[in-house]
Amino acid sequence: MTSAIAAAAPPPSVVPEAPDDPIARQVARGVCRRLDQLGHAALTEFVLATGRRADILALGPAGELAIVEIKSCLADFRADGKWADYLGYCERYYFAVPRGFPLEVLPEDQGLILADGYDAEILREAPHRPLSAARRKALTLRFGLVAARRLRLLLDPQAAAAESPA
Repeated sequence: MTSAIAAAAPPPSVVPEAPDDPIARQVARGVCRRLDQLGHAALTEFVLATGRRADILALGPAGELAIVEIKSCLADFRADGKWADYLGYCERYYFAVPRGFPLEVLPEDQGLILADGYDAEILREAPHRPLSAARRKALTLRFGLVAARRLRLLLDPQAAAAESPA
């Protein structure tokens, strides 16, 4: 007899990876601090159903989902043509960049955050694009599972070895 727990889908990968780029790491830190001040819970390196990793997925106080894509330099932005693939997985989409980034190259129809390692400022609010109820539910459930499993890793770091990379 198989229990409902045993028959459930395998857990999503939960072991977060810090960005390799020290500038991106600082931007992520500042953005997450600002999101926290605004009442959002943020997860870094969140793996979507497509297998792509969102730099930051944030769950807002009213249940809205936002993705923040970090661009540490102009070359990083120009080399990335996949950012539009994330639009179907959030209700708001932001680019987050460090001070000195040429802001004029970023799409004006997306949100914009300027950040450093200590704080961030939302320079342009992202337009709201409603998600379907099914996708919102799936993402919110996955957000909760990943967050809970990451907290468990604080208690049991060896459990990370059992996690499969996604």
